[in-house]
Amino acid sequence: MKLAFVGKGGSGKTTMASLFARRAAALGHPVMAIDADINQHLAAALGLDPEAAAMGPVLGEHLPDIKDYLRGANPLIPSTDLMLKTTPPGPGSRLLTVREANPVFDTLFTEHEGIRFAATGGFVDDDLGVSCYHSKVGAVELLLNHLVDATDEFVIVDMVAGAEAFASGMFTRFDHTFLVCEPTLRSVGVYKQYLGYAEDYDVRISVIGNKIDDEDDVAFLREHVGDALIGWCSRSRYVKAAERGSVGPVADLEPRNLAVLDAARERAVSGGKDWAKFTRQAHEFHRKAALAWGNDRAGVDLADQIVPDFVLGEHLLRAQTV
Repeated sequence: MKLAFVGKGGSGKTTMASLFARRAAALGHPVMAIDADINQHLAAALGLDPEAAAMGPVLGEHLPDIKDYLRGANPLIPSTDLMLKTTPPGPGSRLLTVREANPVFDTLFTEHEGIRFAATGGFVDDDLGVSCYHSKVGAVELLLNHLVDATDEFVIVDMVAGAEAFASGMFTRFDHTFLVCEPTLRSVGVYKQYLGYAEDYDVRISVIGNKIDDEDDVAFLREHVGDALIGWCSRSRYVKAAERGSVGPVADLEPRNLAVLDAARERAVSGGKDWAKFTRQAHEFHRKAALAWGNDRAGVDLADQIVPDFVLGEHLLRAQTV
């Protein structure tokens, strides 16, 4: 399952993404976790050494290598110059699976307590004033477009804060989106903004309440987000200790908060995967990108790279029904 964690800055989305990933891994699920936020904090939340993680390779600096690997022998993509962040796979493309070894995963991902972790990377001096962060997360979008995952596998992406995720089509790359929401008007405002943008794209959104002190906080969230609220986390001594650098076993999280993670996992799995929708939306956003700027840059019609009947994941679905 491809899962996004979003929310207002400071809502706790990175903390929730890390707890979800660690809980799923502790239960034996294959897990990948990707930090796609401009503020790179997921590594530390997962228990990695933040200084070591900051010195490691990042996806945003290896986009040409990622493109070259993924295009494989696809005759419609003769060079990486003709590959956008929206480029969908086709015959000859290299598809990825969560558990495999390949040059991209081996070079750019770090293994930690059963979790494969990678970061997009933050801004560097050469980016300031001339680069958009969404160009960096293009590496993540490409990986998601080529990744064939099962319902018992979890690919967790910590997204940029607020509604910035809608600056690209990456918001459609997920089977389920979890919006972490504090009991404040600003936080529920981000939810309503996200919901408004997503309503035309059949995006599955669930709300996880966070930093809940009492029933009034729960009632406030229910009033503003309704049935989208699947659970809430109270203020946590475990989380406070983790934020101070003491990351204990995830099983030590307060039982009520642990139950929220399990409910979120069950909600995601129950929704299943829709490969036809995933592929259709990949094609839609690739056409948009090609018309908006890609064709002018490439000098050819990049929409010709789309193979309508190449549905990502179909071979996996067939294997599951044999």
